[in-house]
Amino acid sequence: MITVIDGRVAGPDATLPMLARNGHFTAMQVRGRRTRGLDLHLARLEAANRELYDAGLDTESVLDSIRTALGDDIDDASVRVHVLEADGLHLFVTVRPPQEAATSPRTVTSVVHQRFLPHIKHTGGFAQGYYGARAQARGFDEALFTTAEGLVSEGTITNVGCFDGAAVVWPDAPMLHGITMQVMERRLRAAGIPQERRPFAIGDLPSFESVFLTNSHGVVMVGRLEDRPLPLDDAFAARLLGLYADEPWEKI
Repeated sequence: MITVIDGRVAGPDATLPMLARNGHFTAMQVRGRRTRGLDLHLARLEAANRELYDAGLDTESVLDSIRTALGDDIDDASVRVHVLEADGLHLFVTVRPPQEAATSPRTVTSVVHQRFLPHIKHTGGFAQGYYGARAQARGFDEALFTTAEGLVSEGTITNVGCFDGAAVVWPDAPMLHGITMQVMERRLRAAGIPQERRPFAIGDLPSFESVFLTNSHGVVMVGRLEDRPLPLDDAFAARLLGLYADEPWEKI
């Protein structure tokens, strides 16, 4: 098989992502060859591998692959670790420039959509990319997925959390249990801040004291739902972002 990309003949391994029937992955930010929630990333890959392929995963091979991709001269990066199925299972690691979470509150819109196997971070992301691009073309930073009845589940590439003045509320809906969400759950537990899962509708967001998003870039507050400003508790936001900043970076 010969593959040409942008007029150049590609090496045989470049065809792997195109040949893969399916796969799953995890995405992380690396600083100083360290990342937050490394144990959670490895657990995610292991669990998805067992569910999708009924096979374990050699986590040391995962770490070795990341180290190889970083080489000797890359300390800071955005890293993705894919497990792809193409006549067997393959580890596929990509390294791109690092990305930081936005520092200004985000604007969001909503769209009715439910991901297939939402609890798996799988490679079937066409709809997410499509809806995310459509939202950005309309001037929004992110789109939140809802049911036909308007119940919120997650964003195209984010989890969403809310603060009701007493507790952090996560959606009780089918969604990806994102790594940064998991990091924040344990940081909030350690800080003694109550948390709960309960259904809430997109129209309920203005009733919360704060709304925020989490993903591999970090944690960011939400300032507007379409043309409607959302409340933002500065004290809570400072505490939330401070808790995330205090999460230790683990050596890869």
